[in-house]
Amino acid sequence: MASVDGRDLVSDLQAQVLALRNRVEELEKENERLCSQLSRCRCSKDGNIPSAGLFVEDSSPTNCEPREKPGCQERSQHRAGRYVALKIMYFGQRFYGFASEAQMDPTIESEIFKALERTKLLIGTKEDSRYSRCGRTDKGVSSTGQVISLYLRSNLKDTGGYTNNHTTTLEVRGEIDYVRVLNRVLPGDIRVIGWCPVPTDFHSRFSCLSREYRYLFWKGNLDVLAMQQAGMKFIGEYDFRNFCKMDAANVNNYRRRITFFDISSLDRRSIDVDELWAMTIKGSAFLWHQVRCMVAVLFMVGHGFESPDVIDVLLDTKKTPRKPQYNMAPELPLILRFCEFEDLEFICSSDARRTLHEHLKNEVQRHMLQAAIFNEALSCLSTAGRSSESSRKNKGHIPLLRRATEPSYEERRAKLNMKASRCYSAEMSQS
Repeated sequence: MASVDGRDLVSDLQAQVLALRNRVEELEKENERLCSQLSRCRCSKDGNIPSAGLFVEDSSPTNCEPREKPGCQERSQHRAGRYVALKIMYFGQRFYGFASEAQMDPTIESEIFKALERTKLLIGTKEDSRYSRCGRTDKGVSSTGQVISLYLRSNLKDTGGYTNNHTTTLEVRGEIDYVRVLNRVLPGDIRVIGWCPVPTDFHSRFSCLSREYRYLFWKGNLDVLAMQQAGMKFIGEYDFRNFCKMDAANVNNYRRRITFFDISSLDRRSIDVDELWAMTIKGSAFLWHQVRCMVAVLFMVGHGFESPDVIDVLLDTKKTPRKPQYNMAPELPLILRFCEFEDLEFICSSDARRTLHEHLKNEVQRHMLQAAIFNEALSCLSTAGRSSESSRKNKGHIPLLRRATEPSYEERRAKLNMKASRCYSAEMSQS
C-alpha cells in the first residue's frame, strides 16, 4: 500500500514539473513577442531597452508615437499617471487671454497644451485629463501665480489616488521634473514655476480660497490718499454689479467678498522722476472685469474728478441699480499675483529653479535695454510747449452719477426671457 502511495506522489510531482515547463515556455514566447514589439518602437532608440530582455514599462518622456506601432499603443494605454497642480507664470501682452475658448490664438492655455502634447505628459485628451484652471485672465493680463490641475504621466506607480499633498524626497527624486521638462518647450513668456500632487477631488477654481491681484501705475498727480480712502470702502461683502461687465445670461449672483486693499509705492522712478505705485486687491473670487472697473473709478477719485463717497453710492445697488457708463482701466498693468490653496506646497527642483532665475534675469535685462533706447529717444525731444493734460481732462469729465447708464440686471434678464419666449413660440408654430 505504501509502495502504491509513493508511485502516486512521484506521478503528481512529474505532472507538476511538466506543467511548469510548459508555462515557462509560454512566458518565454510572450517575452520574445514583447521584446520584438519594443525593438520596433521608436522609444527603443533612446537606449531604454531593459537588460536581460525583460519588458519593463518606461514612464519617462519619450519620442514614442502611439499611432505608429501596436507595441507603442499597448504601452501608452498603461502609463502611470497622477493628478497634479501646476503653478504658471505668464506675461500676457501678446496673448488673447488665458482660456483657449477665446476663439483667437494664441492663448496661454493653448500654448500649455501644445507643450503637454509635445512632451508626451498628457494622458489622453484634454477632456480625459480632468483639467481645471483657477482663473480666466483677459487679453493682455499677466500672472505670477495662476494654477491649473490635470492628470499627467508619472514615473511612479499607484500615484493616481493621492489623498494627501505631501511628497517624500524619494518620490520627488524619482518623479518627472515637470517644471524643467515643460519649460524646455514652452515659449519664453510662459513658465511653469512649480508642481504639487493633489487629491482627485481637487479643483483649481473651486478649491481656491482667495485670489490676489496687483495693478501697477505711475503716480503722477494722483491723490493716493484719497484713492486709499476710497479703496478701503471695497473691503467686505457687497454686490459689485456696478464694478464689472455684467453677464446676465450666466451669472445671477454679483455679491463678492474683498478681504484686502492697499496702495503702496514700489520705490521705482521713471526718467522724469515719476513714481511707480501698485494697488493690491485680494478677495475670495472676482467677477468679469471687476478689478479693472474698480481701478478705473479709483483713478477718477485720484484725479479729483470724483469723491471717495462715490464708492458707497455705486455699491448700494438699491439706490444705483444701473451701472454708469465708463471705460475700464487698461489691461496691461494688471497681474494675477497669487492664488491661495489649503496645504499646497509647490515643488521646483534646484536645477529648474536656477534655470528659471537665469531666464527671468535675462528678460529683465533685455527689457531694461529696450527701455533705455526709448529713454534715449525721449531725451532728444524738446520739452517746450507741454500743456496741462490734467486740466483738459478735468474740463471734459462728466460725474459718474450724471452719466447714461447700462441696463440693470432685471432689465437684462427680462430681455433674455422675452427672446427665449419668442424662440419657443416660433419653434412651436413650425412644429
